[in-house]
Amino acid sequence: MKQVTAGRDALGEFAPKFAELNDDVLFGQVWSREAELSPRDRSLITVTALIASGILDSSLQHHMQRAKENGVTREEMAEAITHIAFYAGWPKAWAAFRTAKELYEN
Repeated sequence: MKQVTAGRDALGEFAPKFAELNDDVLFGQVWSREAELSPRDRSLITVTALIASGILDSSLQHHMQRAKENGVTREEMAEAITHIAFYAGWPKAWAAFRTAKELYEN
């Protein structure tokens, strides 16, 4: 797994501790625990949590891209969003589908 530097790149000088926790703990230590949960499953869980929380911005786009890289197929992503719609809300699913469709068609 490649090292993530998004926290340091975006907030390194403004919020160095947050950047460190983001890059080293969340994307370093937690995501590297592949024996406990595969990157594919972590990606599906993360995408689900973002959609359910209404976080439909570049964070969702990033994590959908990561899910695709971690082996989540177009069909699986569509099925996940369809399932999420009944729990998180129809408008959130529509917004997530726009992101997923664009990502998986490119």
